[in-house]
Amino acid sequence: MKRVCFLLKVKSEHLEEYKRRHAAVWPEMLQALRDTGWQNYSIFLRPDGLLVGYVEIATDFDHARAEMAKREVNARWQKEMAPFFEAMEGQRPDQAMAPLHEVFHLD
Repeated sequence: MKRVCFLLKVKSEHLEEYKRRHAAVWPEMLQALRDTGWQNYSIFLRPDGLLVGYVEIATDFDHARAEMAKREVNARWQKEMAPFFEAMEGQRPDQAMAPLHEVFHLD
């Protein structure tokens, strides 16, 4: 199992709507995540908009993202979520998830 952590930044004017959307993620999006190997997925959000994502992937993070990219529901979700984020440089949110390097883990 591969553990992955990533950072994104939600625009301050979109924090409440971002939280509302994630309180009601579409069932087909949740199923697509499960079907492509995303497990134990959590998103944490600081009041200033710093988003920390954590997910465990059965295979490889790049492979799991590539499989999600093939899903129509993911394209719709990413299109709706893109305006919520800062500094995307033309990328969808799922493309901007740059994994952090793990330097310590207590098992």
